[in-house]
Amino acid sequence: MKLMEQFTDEDFKRTMVGAIRLMGVAAIVVSPLLWWKLGWQSALLFLVGALISGSGLWEWLRLMTAVMARMDMGGTARPMGMILVGFFLRLGLTVVVLYVSLKTLDGSVFALAGGLALGVFALSVEGLRLMKAWTV
Repeated sequence: MKLMEQFTDEDFKRTMVGAIRLMGVAAIVVSPLLWWKLGWQSALLFLVGALISGSGLWEWLRLMTAVMARMDMGGTARPMGMILVGFFLRLGLTVVVLYVSLKTLDGSVFALAGGLALGVFALSVEGLRLMKAWTV
């Protein structure tokens, strides 16, 4: 049985990459169903939400990897300026993409919310997988 103190950087990376992969598969499976049921605009809004959520997970992975490397190396780590600039640029781009997609696409806002929630779902599934692996 693994304890929380034994949670490594590799466990974190594996969990995040697994969540991103699960999001991609779920988006590929769900978007044609939404297209068939609600139309292409809703399917595209769902994909926009999933893309935003996936890019958020990827950016979080980059940011936390840099923070963990900085903590492991002490004060000799590279400056985090570029990573933080990328993080805030992605955040600004997200606001623009959300605004433009909601203004131009006449689809279901719930489909967009579902795409955004896909990241939380994928992280929850990967977290449960990790907990199951630790209890075995």
